[in-house]
Amino acid sequence: EEIFVGTNKRNQALFDMYRCNIYTGELTLDTVNPGDVISWGVQIQEQEKEPKQEDAVKRAKLNVNTNVSPFEIRWAVAKNQTDGSTVIRLRNSSSGQSCRSSIKSATSASGVINDDERLSGCWKDLYSYPYGEIGKVVALLGETCWITSSCGRDTTALVKIDLQTGEEVEQTTSKSTSTATDTMRSTVFFSEQSDIGDILFDENYCRVLMVSYNYARKEIHFFDKELEGHFKEIVRQGPVTVCDEVRIVSYSRDRKVWLISYEPSDAPNSYGLYRTEEGIMEPLFCSQSRLLQYLKSFSQMEVVSIIARDGLKLIGYLTRSKMKEKLDYDNQPKMPLILLVHGGPWERDSYGFVPIVQWLANRGYNVLQVNFRGSTGFGKTFLHRGDREWGVGKMQHDLTDAVMWCLNEKISEKDKICIFGASYGGYAALSGLCFTPELYKCGVNIAGPNNIKTLLSSIPEYWKPLRKTMLLRIGDVNTDSGFNEKISPFFHTENIVAPVLIVQGANDPRVSQVETEKIVSRLKDEGKEVDYIFYEDEGHNILKPLNRMDLFDRIEKFLAQHLGGRYE
Repeated sequence: EEIFVGTNKRNQALFDMYRCNIYTGELTLDTVNPGDVISWGVQIQEQEKEPKQEDAVKRAKLNVNTNVSPFEIRWAVAKNQTDGSTVIRLRNSSSGQSCRSSIKSATSASGVINDDERLSGCWKDLYSYPYGEIGKVVALLGETCWITSSCGRDTTALVKIDLQTGEEVEQTTSKSTSTATDTMRSTVFFSEQSDIGDILFDENYCRVLMVSYNYARKEIHFFDKELEGHFKEIVRQGPVTVCDEVRIVSYSRDRKVWLISYEPSDAPNSYGLYRTEEGIMEPLFCSQSRLLQYLKSFSQMEVVSIIARDGLKLIGYLTRSKMKEKLDYDNQPKMPLILLVHGGPWERDSYGFVPIVQWLANRGYNVLQVNFRGSTGFGKTFLHRGDREWGVGKMQHDLTDAVMWCLNEKISEKDKICIFGASYGGYAALSGLCFTPELYKCGVNIAGPNNIKTLLSSIPEYWKPLRKTMLLRIGDVNTDSGFNEKISPFFHTENIVAPVLIVQGANDPRVSQVETEKIVSRLKDEGKEVDYIFYEDEGHNILKPLNRMDLFDRIEKFLAQHLGGRYE
């Protein structure tokens, strides 16, 4: 009857957790944010009416605690504003109700929390990630907390933490190691190239069944032979080619029925039901069935490996257009190129069906996506190689080197390249036009900042706990004005020679309208060719269908004008 809802209605900077009655919509305050929590975790414990005797015996042997409240906020992730570290906090499993009672007694008639000691004894710090380390909470099962952590290694491993002591009990570590060491109590596994991805647990017995990891493509390591056998059957029976990836989306409580997703790069995802007892896959539906009529025009992604100027290996994805024979590029043998830069920047591009990529390929452009240093998923060293490397630094150099690789491989040619991105990708587009103006024919910036100090001063209140981490990664643009001017495109517009299209939403909480219109005004004053698209009813992302249709129509026309692709 209840769900948890996070809202900052009490304090704009903080998200508290409320219980919401799904029938009445009534909200009841459950957990108050003390000021540094950035996310909350819910433990859902299945309550079996009559557990089987053999199950009870197995759980007893595994020391599985069944006396857990069925629906509670059990953990929180907090950011230390002094040193940028991250802390996992654990709520006592028996204290949820007492904490709510304390909150109730500490709340005035106006709804204001007035007792700072109300949560005393309810929470404890369980695990800490110093700045530079990466990881997250995965699951709370029985008497243990499963997390991923890079502490003591470069890529993340799956680590089992004792809830009483906070110490590592068990961890899946080296892929290349087959024997346990003194600190490894069970099967040993981790990928030396990439962080841990999806994890499948058997919640009843608190054990790991499967771990995936993604360097260039998703790979899976099985801990359960029966599951591995079923997975092979799922692949065999599904619409799978060598270019597809397969994912277990969910499963029934008794694990006899699984929902499976088949994920190619040149078609929308399709779904099926797999029944373990019969070993039969039942096709269900395609996620975007209206696109099936265009299958022949979709292109497969190619995994590419690019070596940056300092020798760092970058993983990218190249999608080649099939439209060459239908278009006349002045009889030139090479297609125009879109360098599509991901946002974040602490995210990554992955293999799969990406609608915007297929749209651009359909319009006659090869599309390159590259995981530049600072992207996530490749370990902490790769991530932090991007620290203080924005704009004129090595993050942007990686993008330049990726373009040069395309030219050397004869995938495209000079004067037919556009740099295109949203959010950080939009910033990178402006940086490319400012700092390597000879490289690009045009650029597209959707909701990208142009003055980094302004960006950090205008971030929403609820981003404030992340501010210290952002300054450590970007550089202290607040106190070092010279550094800010060095990496901010706003101060280098005189270098821009290519046309640029800039997109802004009025309600963007990260990149302000004022900031964007300042650079648009400056570009116009300098006589530069700039197209400005403004949406009064959008935020950081352009989401409303009519607005998206309008935006892509304008982008399509802009690209056709400057690169010569298709325009409908």
